[in-house]
Amino acid sequence: MPKYLIRANYTQSGLGGLLAEGGTGRKDAISDLMASAGGTLEALYYAFGDTDAYVLAELPDNVTAAGIAMLVTAAGGATTSVTVLLTPEEVDAAAAIAADYRPPGQ
Repeated sequence: MPKYLIRANYTQSGLGGLLAEGGTGRKDAISDLMASAGGTLEALYYAFGDTDAYVLAELPDNVTAAGIAMLVTAAGGATTSVTVLLTPEEVDAAAAIAADYRPPGQ
């Protein structure tokens, strides 16, 4: 199953919810969200800096990952950014793809 890195930034109301519910409460809610979409939460880390939380999840496909990102953002508690993660074997397969390509200006 594909893996995704989801970066989340809490809004003011989202931070209020985090303070009220706690980090483990949000972890449980995120785990439930992933399970309801057919996936699993592998890890959740809170951080300092530009990103408030990092979520590592397995989800069925890109459409599911996009749907989860839209649901979370539409709910108003956080904004999200999703990165599709590739295994080393997937990178090997990608590197083996041969196609005709002409760089710009050539």
